[in-house]
Amino acid sequence: MTTATVRTEQVSIDLGERSYPILIGSGLLDQAATWAQLPKAAAALIVTNDTVAPLYAAQLAKALGAHYAAVHTVVLPDGEVHKDWSTLNLIFDALLQKGCDRKTVLFALGGGVVGDMTGFAAASYMRGVPFVQVPTTLLAQVDSSVGGKTAINHPLGKNMIGAFYQPHQVVCDLGSLKTLPRRELSAGLAEVIKYGPIADMAFLDWIEANLDAMLAGDVAALAYAVKRSCEIKAWVVAQDEREGGLRAILNFGHTFGHAVESGMGYGAWLHGEGVGCGMVMAATLSQRLGLIDGKLVARLMRLIHHAGLPVQGPLLSDIDNAGRYLELMRVDKKAEAGEIRFVVIDGPGKAAMRSAPDALVREVIDACCVSV
Repeated sequence: MTTATVRTEQVSIDLGERSYPILIGSGLLDQAATWAQLPKAAAALIVTNDTVAPLYAAQLAKALGAHYAAVHTVVLPDGEVHKDWSTLNLIFDALLQKGCDRKTVLFALGGGVVGDMTGFAAASYMRGVPFVQVPTTLLAQVDSSVGGKTAINHPLGKNMIGAFYQPHQVVCDLGSLKTLPRRELSAGLAEVIKYGPIADMAFLDWIEANLDAMLAGDVAALAYAVKRSCEIKAWVVAQDEREGGLRAILNFGHTFGHAVESGMGYGAWLHGEGVGCGMVMAATLSQRLGLIDGKLVARLMRLIHHAGLPVQGPLLSDIDNAGRYLELMRVDKKAEAGEIRFVVIDGPGKAAMRSAPDALVREVIDACCVSV
């Protein structure tokens, strides 16, 4: 990753009294201005994992030491497979053992799993304490840290147990991306790519032109990708905080992708990898519904492949693969009365929620999955 610095940018989430800033820049963990508006409290708890803790926990603890009399840290096991009740309880154990009160501030230092679990713990502990997102992966910076979705997984469905609970602020230090493995960087690019076909075709053009730069760790390119992604998500969340309608479009590719993650076993595929092939499936469904042409599908497939992401879904069953996908997708949060609802591309740069006959969905899955 390049060592150049970029100007700190701010994107605001407009939610009335619960509005908050997203700070995007280099070296933010060490800048006093980053932490100038923290909630007042006697103690803070940093929630991180055993991969991120050796890299950034001491740095964050030092920065927070100027604001809190006590700064505690709890280190969780890393990985999607640990996004469950037992790991969540490690956070509650730390809060209770340290005598933390209802003003204690939680800091989520890590990727999407840490962010989701920290937010859920903050929403639940003493019926709600403040928390701050400090995402250290590209995927978390462009998507999961923004908008207040918190959750843990259940063996029967991803992110099925959780709450909407907004952070006090989000701090995206681009410097943390320099330690990100290539596979994780590619996974994050899936959540960047999704914004183009559903909301901003000019951004899709930009992603195509700058994908190699992002893959090479160019900090200026990554800064713009994070900023524009956050702007689009902030605009959507401000209109539909609790996913009553519009916000569901941000799940483009996720209905198929979540089925992949759940069906393969949490952690076998990264979230962004599931979303990558999920977007190909969703675009193919959009084409077969007559909403877009094959050129856009092929364009997305090339871009997703170039980003280092899978463009074919895995086999989840040797007997009835499409049936297994359908079974898992019926548990999706967007399903209504057992009817699966998909985010489709309703023309370039637009998205909509649609149902589709099982027979058509089966055709799409068969066409988009690795053959036996």
